[in-house]
Amino acid sequence: MLTKEVREWMDKVKRGQYSYDDAMSEFARFSSFLTKEEMITIKKLISDNKRF
Repeated sequence: MLTKEVREWMDKVKRGQYSYDDAMSEFARFSSFLTKEEMITIKKLISDNKRF
């Protein structure tokens, strides 16, 4: 299950509120707390959405 923080990050990325560098910096901040399944889910969601 993706946390609220991850869902908020994804929403901000979808809306274009982050530059690429800012998005990756923010992702690096919480990525160490994600499980393998959550990382796969995020990758799939990003790959399916052309806006990312």
